[in-house]
Amino acid sequence: MSGQIAKALRLAPTDRIADVGSGTGLFAREVANQLQPRHPILCIDPSEAMLSQLGAPPPANLAPIVASAEDIAEARTRLPYAQLDAMWLKESVHHVADQEHTLCGLVDQLAPGGRVLVVMLPGAIQYPLFKAALARFEELQPNPDVIEGHLRTAGLKASLTYIEHELRIDRDKYLSMVRARYMSLLFTFSDDEIEMGIEEMRLAHPEPVLVFPDRFAFVLGQRRGVSA
Repeated sequence: MSGQIAKALRLAPTDRIADVGSGTGLFAREVANQLQPRHPILCIDPSEAMLSQLGAPPPANLAPIVASAEDIAEARTRLPYAQLDAMWLKESVHHVADQEHTLCGLVDQLAPGGRVLVVMLPGAIQYPLFKAALARFEELQPNPDVIEGHLRTAGLKASLTYIEHELRIDRDKYLSMVRARYMSLLFTFSDDEIEMGIEEMRLAHPEPVLVFPDRFAFVLGQRRGVSA
């Protein structure tokens, strides 16, 4: 995934880069290892506890910033770079209440020729979850086509592509992940509902190894002009 992000954004070592909604910095750390950037990648997340997992002190090529996407879009939090050459939002745009307004504000942080990439799940998924979880996902998940439209509204040249790979995971491990609510969607269910859902999954999937596609939408936008 980190390689796909770097490729889609055409990242260069001289770019000023931000990971918006970085969490623990999993992808930013790997991109930094691959790219060896001259400027630290900004790891932006509202959770100080998540960002603390970058390390104390964090690696020299990563810079934690405690802020939400809205904070950056509204300039309530100032970034150490006057402009950004590239930024990505990996599975975080669904946490944003006003996606059009916030994305437009984030685009304002881009230098001429700057790129933004929104990586998100599609409107429907084929995960071996219980039926109520799959239905609720479809109710809550933003439409990638709409996100592409928001980037166009912000004045960017935008495109939408999909990448897919096959996942193979031990069934009991996956059930444990569901019990631990590995997807934010699962926090919308009570403990009892989760346990009933897990039992439904046990009956539907007796096989010891679950095999299913993991498909992501890559919504890419580029600002007009040439970066300095």
